[in-house]
Amino acid sequence: MSDWLSPDVIASAPGRVNLIGEHIDYSQGFVLPFAISYRTTASLRRRDDHIIRIRSQQRVNEVITTSISELVPGSLGEWERYVLGVIWALEIREGLDVEIDGDVPLGAGLSSSAALECAVALGLNEMFSLGLNKKELALLTQKAENVFVGVPCGIMDQSVSLMADAGSALLLDCRDLSTTLVPFDLGASGLELLIIDTQAHHALVDGEYAKRRQACESACSKLRATSLREIDISALEAGKELLSNEEFKRAHHAVSEMARTLQAVEVLRQKDFASLGALITQSHISLRDDYEVSCPELNCAVDVALSHGALGARMVGGGFGGSAIALVAQGQINEIKSAIADAFTSASFTEPRFFTSLPSEGAKVIKKLD
Repeated sequence: MSDWLSPDVIASAPGRVNLIGEHIDYSQGFVLPFAISYRTTASLRRRDDHIIRIRSQQRVNEVITTSISELVPGSLGEWERYVLGVIWALEIREGLDVEIDGDVPLGAGLSSSAALECAVALGLNEMFSLGLNKKELALLTQKAENVFVGVPCGIMDQSVSLMADAGSALLLDCRDLSTTLVPFDLGASGLELLIIDTQAHHALVDGEYAKRRQACESACSKLRATSLREIDISALEAGKELLSNEEFKRAHHAVSEMARTLQAVEVLRQKDFASLGALITQSHISLRDDYEVSCPELNCAVDVALSHGALGARMVGGGFGGSAIALVAQGQINEIKSAIADAFTSASFTEPRFFTSLPSEGAKVIKKLD
């Protein structure tokens, strides 16, 4: 395998935590994520044929081999589909060796899939001198996941993985992909964002995710709107009779979450972390009750964090498992971690994992083409 040791290009991209603005990127809303320090690296080498070989440093004895001609959306496979989907979306027509490494926790709702896609995409953009900007790469990696892999994700994860900046959260307008960096310095205020991986890896139930997106789209159609971005709470209430109960609840989450996200930007600029915490908790309640994507483990982590002094807490990511976040004073970190671990043991849940991260930089090319 010595021929894997001389890549032409190396690129890396981070996972993310979404501070607030969950399940609204595909409704053209606003989201406020930041990149975490955990990253995925893609080492790429051109071949002189049309063969594609993929392997992971986490599975060094497993080599996945296919060819450019076999890149068909909907193909069966596992994690490698995210790599192949990006090659397909960027319309690469040459063979490649691709080696993946990284430490973004899998199945934790921290967007390991987008980190993988974006590292590969940025590397291919460099290797083949495609000249694509990061907005274009975000749209193409989303296309890879939507069409090739078959997961109807929004644009947030890929955008923040590519466009993030250290020390800031990224306000992303999912309608036009414009971005605004919002300073996010918790340490200076004696705070930390605790990431709680519940290890409830109920793989994101793609069918349930799709149902919620369809309910939002149906609500838009009935309310004669292009997207829920065009509707405020009063308009939604006025049109309630036109919607099924499910459509109303899903749309209510999306519309209220968009408003919360913009409020969060304002209080963050004022360093009003008590108000930020309250908005984060309101987001969880909406995801739990209106969008119904939480689960017992996530609810337990949030409830225990809040009862032990967290300023705010909520589930993050697609839901049905994965991670929660809690905004806490640095001096309370260990107490809250212990309390959550004890509560999980009492409930016979899998032992949780804990992470912390400062807002980190987005995707970058580590080794450029000679």
